Amino acid sequence: MQTAITNLLQQPQAVPWLSVAPWVLAVILIWSLIWKGIALWKSARRSSKVWFVILLIVNTVGILEIVYIFLVANKSTVETEKMDGPSAPSGTM
Repeated sequence: MQTAITNLLQQPQAVPWLSVAPWVLAVILIWSLIWKGIALWKSARRSSKVWFVILLIVNTVGILEIVYIFLVANKSTVETEKMDGPSAPSGTM
């Protein structure tokens, strides 16, 4: 198995852009990890087990994570604030 992977990576047509710009892989990895971490944290705080598992397993280079953070997590936060009503200013009497 190890030799098959090594042989595949040694072929020039296997990953042509990686030999030209190896930093691209590092940038994509860091980008994905940051968004995945934020999305997993938000889904755990909301106790959303289904979203947590989906975000943990599916790797979309941050796209699904960004959609979750800005559309799903924020939507539920706005709905919760609407249900609670406006809060009274603290420290005024």
